[in-house]
Amino acid sequence: MIRTQVQLTEDQVKKIRKVATAKHQSVAELIRQAVDNILKSSTSVDLEERRKRAVNIAGKFSSGKRNISKEHDAYLTEAFNK
Repeated sequence: MIRTQVQLTEDQVKKIRKVATAKHQSVAELIRQAVDNILKSSTSVDLEERRKRAVNIAGKFSSGKRNISKEHDAYLTEAFNK
């Protein structure tokens, strides 16, 4: 592990110490878990991968309607009102 220094507010320290005590874990472990959660939830897809996904999905679905370009607002309103 790599040691690092993080500055927290007094309120944050008080609250995280209470949580650590309640969970029988160290403050450092709680912070590592929080960092892991942030890293898992913020996995971003690069632009090239997003383009590939968009190209692959294009044309896969059909509404069966032929006037969507003219009536898209009405269809959208109808969908949201369901």
